[in-house]
Amino acid sequence: MGANTEQNLKEAFAGESQANRRYLAFAKKAEEEGYAQIAKLFRAAAEAETVHAHNHLRVLKGIRSTRENIQEAVAGETHEFKSMYPEMIEKAKAEKNEEALESFRFANEVEKIHAALYSKALEKLGKNEAVDYYVCPVCGNTVEKAAPDKCPICSTPGKRFLKIA
Repeated sequence: MGANTEQNLKEAFAGESQANRRYLAFAKKAEEEGYAQIAKLFRAAAEAETVHAHNHLRVLKGIRSTRENIQEAVAGETHEFKSMYPEMIEKAKAEKNEEALESFRFANEVEKIHAALYSKALEKLGKNEAVDYYVCPVCGNTVEKAAPDKCPICSTPGKRFLKIA
């Protein structure tokens, strides 16, 4: 594959991935404002963007064995909490941007948890143990088995955690 095409695929993957997340956020806002049909359109477009992103990633050979995918996930999450977010946190502090600081801190704490969960999954790969996961809708904290009474990261009540199917 030519270098230009590879770079274009990477940019297209990133763009389609961001469009998916943006459209899902737009759908949530449309629902809150009572625009169910617009929300449905945003969700449909988001799903289409996911198809595009997956196609680009497939062509890039970015989907490998589950073992390799978990290893990549551990490396990515670890990079985020060891390098990426700490730098962003420092910049947000320097600029006194409290909203960004909170967003970065939440993500940084949760990326540590994700890395640990992926590492645990890698150790148990092939054992097919059923585990439920719950996600905090405010900070993204991800826990196994049952939601806590209160999120240890952002204090959101556990009853608000989302059970992942």
